[in-house]
Amino acid sequence: MRCLVTGGTGMIGSRLVRLLLAKQCRVAVLVREPSLAWRIADLLPRLELIGGSLASLPEAAGAIQGFRPQTVFHLGWYGAVNSRRNDVRQVTENLGGTLELLHIARESGGQRFVGLGSQAEYGAHNGLLTEELPARPTTLYGLAKLCAGLVGQQLSDTLGIEFTWLRLLVAYGPADQADYLIPTVILSLLRGEKPRLTSGVQRWDYLYVEDVAEAIWQAAQEPRAVGVFNLASGQPATVRAIVERLSDLIDPRLPLGWGELPSPSLPIRSLEADISKFRRATGWGPRIPLDEGLRRTVEWFRENQGRYADADREVKGVGAS
Repeated sequence: MRCLVTGGTGMIGSRLVRLLLAKQCRVAVLVREPSLAWRIADLLPRLELIGGSLASLPEAAGAIQGFRPQTVFHLGWYGAVNSRRNDVRQVTENLGGTLELLHIARESGGQRFVGLGSQAEYGAHNGLLTEELPARPTTLYGLAKLCAGLVGQQLSDTLGIEFTWLRLLVAYGPADQADYLIPTVILSLLRGEKPRLTSGVQRWDYLYVEDVAEAIWQAAQEPRAVGVFNLASGQPATVRAIVERLSDLIDPRLPLGWGELPSPSLPIRSLEADISKFRRATGWGPRIPLDEGLRRTVEWFRENQGRYADADREVKGVGAS
């Protein structure tokens, strides 16, 4: 199978690229800057790199059409970091780029489009998220994701492409962004520093990156997996429990700065997803327990902490997709 991946240089995308190659797929990756491809540097001889971004898709269209992807995995997104979630480019670049990518996929003979949505589409819901809940996003990021999923599904029906939109809650694992909860805590503790924390009462539904990649792959394989689905572990844990486990893995003697940062402004205290719809459609289920995923993540950061020398040292208790 020929696969095009946007966002293939990020944590999730790089893991998906590895999985696709292991499945004997031919893989092209849309890359804005080759210098950002450090997560897949060892794979570059086996990939076809296409220069471009969501903002410059017309310039990349010829190369994409020449590759003729059968499946497009759309994980790329401008401004996924928290500081840019109300940037107007969430709409002008991301939404327009997603719809342009759908048209290019169809013109290239594409048959399946799998996009990565977000829990931010639901807005400030507490408790169990189901696909039937009303979506009330509170940021432009969430609004753009919601619109991309809804309009993309309608457009795909018109174009004759199978369309899957996965609303991911929170992913974690090796090579994650430094400003998210788990990497920030790990890096602080590895430096022998006390991480500054909120109260830690929030409950977050974390999913290990390998399980995320496997779910995305399964979504592309199963004809029944068309439409919108939640993607999570279904087993939330408190921020306090996660941080204490990280502390045990690194150095339990180090202090933890509970309450040194204010709680997040949005009133979300519990974020958990019902994943039964996706499980029924694909048979997928998470395989990596939280304790094992945290152990693997700590081990990777211990060996690669030099890549994060300038990491932000405040833990904001966030990091949901």
